[in-house]
Amino acid sequence: MCGIIGYVGRKNAVELLFSGLKRLEYRGYDSAGVALIVGGRMTVFRRAGKVDELSGEVLPQGISARVGIGHTRWATHGPPTEENAHPHLDCRGKIAVVHNGIIENFRPLRDRLIAAGHSFRSQTDTEVLAHLIEEHDEGDILAAVQAAVRELEGAFALAVLSEDDPDRIIVARMGSPLIIGKGDEGNFVSSDIPAILGEANEVAFLDDGEIAEVRRDGLRVFSPDGTEVAPRLRAVTSDPFSIQKGGYKHFMLKEIHEQPRAVGETVREKLAAGRIAFPELPALPTDFERVYLVACGTAYHAGLVAEYQWEELLGVPVHSLIASEFRYRAVPVGPRTLVVAVSQSGETVDTLMAVRRAKEGGARVIGVLNTVGSAIEREADGVAYTRAGIEIGVAATKTFTAQLALLSLLGLRLAAARGRLDPEKEQPLIDSLTALPSRIAAALSLEPAVAELAERFYTARDFLFLGRGPLYPIALEGALKLKEISYIHAEGYPAGEMKHGPIALIDERMPVVVLVTGRFAYEKVLSNIEEVKARNGVVIALTDRPDDPVLTGIADHVLPIPASGKLELPAVYTVPLQLLAYHIAVRRGTDVDQPRNLAKTVTVE
Repeated sequence: MCGIIGYVGRKNAVELLFSGLKRLEYRGYDSAGVALIVGGRMTVFRRAGKVDELSGEVLPQGISARVGIGHTRWATHGPPTEENAHPHLDCRGKIAVVHNGIIENFRPLRDRLIAAGHSFRSQTDTEVLAHLIEEHDEGDILAAVQAAVRELEGAFALAVLSEDDPDRIIVARMGSPLIIGKGDEGNFVSSDIPAILGEANEVAFLDDGEIAEVRRDGLRVFSPDGTEVAPRLRAVTSDPFSIQKGGYKHFMLKEIHEQPRAVGETVREKLAAGRIAFPELPALPTDFERVYLVACGTAYHAGLVAEYQWEELLGVPVHSLIASEFRYRAVPVGPRTLVVAVSQSGETVDTLMAVRRAKEGGARVIGVLNTVGSAIEREADGVAYTRAGIEIGVAATKTFTAQLALLSLLGLRLAAARGRLDPEKEQPLIDSLTALPSRIAAALSLEPAVAELAERFYTARDFLFLGRGPLYPIALEGALKLKEISYIHAEGYPAGEMKHGPIALIDERMPVVVLVTGRFAYEKVLSNIEEVKARNGVVIALTDRPDDPVLTGIADHVLPIPASGKLELPAVYTVPLQLLAYHIAVRRGTDVDQPRNLAKTVTVE
């Protein structure tokens, strides 16, 4: 992992590669590099650190090239060093490779190649590819890549540049996302659309096993058996403005403030004449007897919220499971099982593997995605899309609240299809979700008060987040956001479980964020706050009952949350937690948009 960019055409590839790498920074990385054909010779620049550091070294040299490949690396094999940064070269220095994914059989391949006389310079699995392609190279780089790929096990997306064949880039995909793009003055390969926005007019998403040839005058795609197939091109519709900060200090803050729009567009698209409609899911299943929501990270928390809502709406067992665990568990899966895979990118490898496990068991699979053309889209029986737009910040914000809204709507639609929700009961819930964007906007107005709390608590070493019912997953999400971008240790817990462990950690140095709502177990949560105060903990209460003298008398800080319906509640409580994490991280001086060790789209297991 993490980002691939390549260009061949009439423009200067050097500038386009660095522009693309900057746009891929949101995926997370620890080193960067480019390979160019300059004056007929392979030329490589790479280093550990930021793209700006590398471009500051290369661009002043005034280098001109018409073809090149670039990469941002997130270390999986070997530490983030210059020698482990991509691109990697063969022994002759004529073949350059950039790669995302993990080559699972790289050790035996490496041993074989060393025995054959190849010399390795790095600790990465990627370097095996350069030497393996060299081993198969008999004058046709396309044929060499096709032969090398047949020997690989694992997930990969790769781009190959050859000094001896400088007019084309050869690319291949297996289990890791890769797109090829057509522009007016050249053609592209990239891990993601943002890298080529404004340059490519059309893109094609490669399928697993496909290999493509990217030339300045066109694109060719080959199936796994070597048969040429027509590229499945689609127009690029995203707005280049979406990958600009728009006056905000960070993409994350911009995306937090975009949530009323992201949620509003997601909700409006599913409402036709005041009724919920999913036209992209014409064959909506109704005869299922169990439901699994599978996801990773923040999307898993969205699934947990849906679990609380759906078990009441659908009247069947509903379980939200971490995708990397689901695929290895002996959970019952059959034709009357519905699996909902939640993923912003649609490429999260553990979620994709969970989809395949579900399909093998005969389950019907619905994807809840934010990105068109992904692997999960191709493998699911149907897909429902959030309309959050491109999200650049590594820490998910607007995609999460859009997922919450979409899952609520999908739950209502499934309940109605199963005859468990009549129109008069459905309409108030629809009205509630229609009002959600304005509730989120009201929650955003709390930012000055949240920033004051951040100033007070940014030096804390630990945080505890507590919630009950559907606010328990939001406590988990609040803790995750804080640890992701501020590097403060934080835990989320069901408030009722506090006395079974976390209470041992509470003292006067421990801020405890408690999510309190009059809609769920209010008196019980007040008792939990009393337990925290009895151990000298510092309580920050987020509540829709800010005027209750009992609560204000025991909490150290009270943040008033806009009154909301039960379906709106989780999203509304999420917003101040996002803002708290953001302002604490800014105060601590961390890299908010690209936190250390994290990647936006995790395409390795």
